[in-house]
Amino acid sequence: MIDNLPPLREVIRTHDLRAKKSFGQNFLLDLNLTARIARAAGDLRNADVLEVGPGPGGLTRGLLAEGARKVLAIEKDTRCLPALAEIEAAYPGRLQVIAGDALAVDPLAHLQAPVKVVANLPYNVGTELLIRWMTPAHWPPFWDSLTLMFQREVAERIVAQPGSKAYGRLALMVQWRADARIVLHLPPEAFTPPPKVSSAVVHITRRELPRFPADAAVLERVVAAGFNQRRKMLRAALKGLHPRIEDILNEAGIAPTARAEEIGLEGWCQLSETLRLAAR
Repeated sequence: MIDNLPPLREVIRTHDLRAKKSFGQNFLLDLNLTARIARAAGDLRNADVLEVGPGPGGLTRGLLAEGARKVLAIEKDTRCLPALAEIEAAYPGRLQVIAGDALAVDPLAHLQAPVKVVANLPYNVGTELLIRWMTPAHWPPFWDSLTLMFQREVAERIVAQPGSKAYGRLALMVQWRADARIVLHLPPEAFTPPPKVSSAVVHITRRELPRFPADAAVLERVVAAGFNQRRKMLRAALKGLHPRIEDILNEAGIAPTARAEEIGLEGWCQLSETLRLAAR
């Protein structure tokens, strides 16, 4: 036991917290596993932690037990608030719970740097939140690292390399400005109720500067065009971006007959810069 609070199954029984599909909930009840996820985020003792979708608070307890300076937990399901209040009482001054939708709540007023985001994200908003955290108006972002649980398929898309089926926009968006690796795999039976898919925890550490020079908006537009028609050659997939797209591809050192999944991050950045200059 990581603290003096009751086991999670007892908490769920006491507060009648059956997981709801509408919230994308699958509760992780093994406190040893939640502690492992907390440890995967690194040293928490001098950091504020943002947690989205804490549910009955298994990961919350792991984060606090691992010494997080403060945990800010955003929970949409008001049924979970009494259970989280019990954790708040057990860790005075270190847990703040905000009832609300993480897509609508601005957490920055409640956090002090350095900030780490650690969450077993609800499946229905996980990718959208990741994209928001990776595409702020200004870089570097408010967070130092993200330690997030996703469906395994999404996790594999984040760390994918060129040439693989999983490689695409998500891999490029994350790897351009951060280092990402899968740190833990979890089978469906680790959760209540068990989801139909396996899960994985991804640890993402921000870089102060992107790996290669590129304009974020241009890069996103070029990558989106390329992967929206990933089976086509790039000269066809990107023809809507510039009338001389074949010349621009050649200038960027990319074969016009190549396909999107064959091009590495540096190639995409070079292409976006060549295109940006050609449009001036």
